[in-house]
Amino acid sequence: MIQSSARRVLLLGATGTIGRAVLQELRAQGHQVGVLLRPGTRVEGARAVDLRDRAAVLQAMRDLGPFDTVISCIAARSGGAKDAWAVDYHANLAVLDAAQEARVGQFILLSAICVQKPRLEFQHAKLAFETALAASGMSYVIVRPTAFFKSLSGQVARVQAGKPFVVFGDGTRTRCKPISDADLARFILRCLDYPADAAPRILPIGGPGPALAPRDQAEILADLLGRAVRLRRVPLGLIGGIAAGLGILGQVNRRASDAAEFARIGQYYATESMLLWDEARQAYDAEATPSFGTETLRAHYAALLRGERCADLGAHAVF
Repeated sequence: MIQSSARRVLLLGATGTIGRAVLQELRAQGHQVGVLLRPGTRVEGARAVDLRDRAAVLQAMRDLGPFDTVISCIAARSGGAKDAWAVDYHANLAVLDAAQEARVGQFILLSAICVQKPRLEFQHAKLAFETALAASGMSYVIVRPTAFFKSLSGQVARVQAGKPFVVFGDGTRTRCKPISDADLARFILRCLDYPADAAPRILPIGGPGPALAPRDQAEILADLLGRAVRLRRVPLGLIGGIAAGLGILGQVNRRASDAAEFARIGQYYATESMLLWDEARQAYDAEATPSFGTETLRAHYAALLRGERCADLGAHAVF
């Protein structure tokens, strides 16, 4: 459906699964879209530029623009500390500075709900840019999704092949409300009409239905496959011990330092829910976590089992 007033939107991160969905939705709604990419990536009609180079970004904005809104879906690919700060903070900051000079009116940022309890480098980098964006004086919206379908799809093929579904502990400690790429893209585009003086400007969002634990995900697969799915339980202390050991090695070895950060990422997602955090109660609140959209994880799993979709998994889940 074409919107009555088309916007001029500059999109960053169009090669990722969420960015591709946002680009498709922008075009479907009739908006004028310019795309900036990091060097080494390709999208038809896009401009490749070092996003950390403010001058280069500003020139690209002037060449392709003018623009009403910047939508940033960029995120570090590896989860390593250096990559996280280079992309989630420095690249976004250069784009923000350039956008202000180019008189762009609005900045929409795809962030992550896990910055509520930051313990990882990519979370600190994201939160640092959120802080800079809020202090910039520019009209902004920060979208914090709970979990993506792709981050919960890595075990579908192995379970289909008869292998067990791996869980930490008993598989019920953490929960999330996953949202599809298409539903998240539609939610992000609704932010184009978010009033400049509205509050709040940080919007947590999940998909439809109840919050799901890993064990629930295994049960969905069992039901779709029509057979029992075995669980392989990994002790929660095991990944913590690995992270601690690598952390000690990382003090003298850079590779071990990166490996330790990846282990800490795994430990974080094994122990923390991707839901709204209630600071007063010191607990996650599934009921208070907003829902949006119509696509369910069950339907996504069914499509994967039929071979209709590719999981397209990244190095780590960015929530």
